[in-house]
Amino acid sequence: MSLCQRVLGAAAVSVFFAAVGASPVVAQEPEQPPRQLEPAFKWDPNDPRINLKAGYMDAGEAIKGLTKLASVPRPVGFFNPNQVGDGAFSNTDLAFAGNLLFQGNYHGFQAWDIADPRNPQMKFAVVCPGGQGDVSVYGNLVFYSVEQTRGRSDCGTQGVADTVSSERFRGVRIFDISDQANPRQVALVQTCRGSHTHTIVRDIKNSSRIYVYVSGTAGVRSPNEMQGCVTNAEDPNSSQFRIEVIEVPLARPQDSRVVNTPRIFADAQGNIAGLWQGGNHGAGTQSSRRTNQCHDITAYPEIGLAAGACSGNGILLDISDPANPRRIDEVTDPNFAYWHSATFSNDGSTVIFTDEWGGGRGARCRATDPPTWGANAIFNITKDRKMELKGYYKLPVPQTATENCVAHNGSLIPVPGRDIKVQAWYQGGLSMFDFTDPANAFEIAFFDRGPISDTLLVTGGYWSAYWQNGKIYGAEIERGIDVFELKPSEHLTQNEIDAAKLISTETFNAQEQPKIAYPVAYPVARAYVDQLERSNSLAAGRVTAMRQMLDRAERQTGRTRTEALAQFPRVAEQLERDATSAKAVDASRMQGLASTLRGLAR
Repeated sequence: MSLCQRVLGAAAVSVFFAAVGASPVVAQEPEQPPRQLEPAFKWDPNDPRINLKAGYMDAGEAIKGLTKLASVPRPVGFFNPNQVGDGAFSNTDLAFAGNLLFQGNYHGFQAWDIADPRNPQMKFAVVCPGGQGDVSVYGNLVFYSVEQTRGRSDCGTQGVADTVSSERFRGVRIFDISDQANPRQVALVQTCRGSHTHTIVRDIKNSSRIYVYVSGTAGVRSPNEMQGCVTNAEDPNSSQFRIEVIEVPLARPQDSRVVNTPRIFADAQGNIAGLWQGGNHGAGTQSSRRTNQCHDITAYPEIGLAAGACSGNGILLDISDPANPRRIDEVTDPNFAYWHSATFSNDGSTVIFTDEWGGGRGARCRATDPPTWGANAIFNITKDRKMELKGYYKLPVPQTATENCVAHNGSLIPVPGRDIKVQAWYQGGLSMFDFTDPANAFEIAFFDRGPISDTLLVTGGYWSAYWQNGKIYGAEIERGIDVFELKPSEHLTQNEIDAAKLISTETFNAQEQPKIAYPVAYPVARAYVDQLERSNSLAAGRVTAMRQMLDRAERQTGRTRTEALAQFPRVAEQLERDATSAKAVDASRMQGLASTLRGLAR
């Protein structure tokens, strides 16, 4: 069967079931929580997320600060109708291009038309088993991570016999989707540990190519299966302790190839295993894995940095030369079991790392679980590009012993003047929080469902939750896709939401973070005013006067508008003077407001 015969249309979809070998264990008796004398953290006993009804498609729901616009189930061919929690058909990550949302799946990927976010429609899908299924998009190219041994070069569903391992594919697939009715696999880049995740990295200096950083976490392939792979971890040529860098010539993606295997964990003496050696950090601390791999790398090309979440370490990379990433700092944390993913603040002064304690299949948000385990660690990045721990954030409400729950993937909400992130917590739902003050992060909004089962721990919940062009999209492992919209609350004003909605991107891959540039616009100015009022940094009379001034300038015409605009530079000048004696965060907001006012007055 050809690949084109396995492309599924939105109207008629066929079911494909593969002999997938040993699937992950997805349902088990809940494990006992660690013994502690006191609850690990305090929570509001009236939180509506507590004691939600269990169920598959009929679980109880709790929501705050959001409106749910749509819930779209997985299409036929991307779930097992005979088994809830079949890991061979788990939904994975999301990527966006134009009006298309791409959702990865261990069995292939789907493309949804989200021109109407209230009613997403499946545009096309490709069955191509092999997990991990993480997906990215660049132009007309879709990149897809393959890690499992059942993956085949021809996208077949029959798996691979060990005696004919030449048919096996583990690495990064590249599809051309310029003809959406006939997606074509145009390149297969094999790697020694497959691809658990990957990161697209634009070359700022050369738009004719991009790079793909490959994070492989599986066992090393036999050299009999892939020439050049070295299984011995103690061999200086080991296929561990590195990442792969793929160069993709955009005019000829079929020529994509590995061009570098940088030893980003090496020490000054050249020892390739130069970072964390595994184990715990002392009595009562987490036991964490040896740093011989990265799970996820988030690149931020505009600032020349990337953050690697690499098993036992969080690392900072200089990617000013994207083909040759270079480690410039590393940290460990006694509270972290497995460094999983990373997100920068927009100005690059802060980076959040997540800890996937329990590997995503464990219940790690119970009342007795420590608030710093399976959480986010928030670091400031100093002027000399060193990371300093400032605080933690964890889902602030307990989940049950049948809900897999731990920190997972998310993205920034582009509110000017604030650092806000929305994040997935598997069956803990999604949580949106403010980390403008890294030492005192707090929750703004949430959505949660009850457990899939109240007797068995079935792997499910949100793999990722991302903001894209005014909406939040949640990738549900078992149930499909949810779409949300922000609504104002005591923590977020309508002006801040309106300012965030001004930010639009054609393409979004969460692992390649874009620089957010705020336009000169009235909602941006009003958002800053709201923030300065919230922090009591401006007297009430000045806040009222500024709002009236902005209203007159935007809504009036002629002389009234001219008079209002004439005030803007004088008000901006006063704000700049005020900023010299304000707290750093409020000074930044004052300067942002002043700059916006000057721009509006031109």
